[in-house]
Amino acid sequence: CLVASGEMRNEMNEEINRINQVLPTTNADENESTEAIQQWIRSVIRQIGHYKTQHKELLKDATTLLELALWKAKMNEKEEDSLGEVKAKKIKLDMQSERRYLRITSGAN
Repeated sequence: CLVASGEMRNEMNEEINRINQVLPTTNADENESTEAIQQWIRSVIRQIGHYKTQHKELLKDATTLLELALWKAKMNEKEEDSLGEVKAKKIKLDMQSERRYLRITSGAN
């Protein structure tokens, strides 16, 4: 993401530099300068639209990854809770089994 952001910034800076180089070379004719500026503006608007689309795709991907991470964390949490319940039941059963064994071996009813 940061690389793409840096690339976008570099491309936009190049575009700004391009108009700064084109304008001084245009004739004093007002129509020629106006046309050069209008072309440049259209080019910048196209690039911004392209970057906007890329940004939306990156956000969508990041949102999906975040949702998956949250889902996984929730599943792990549920799994840990159920394991805790299983362990508690097993301890209870083990204690009951131990009591039975001790009753049998000690001769108590």
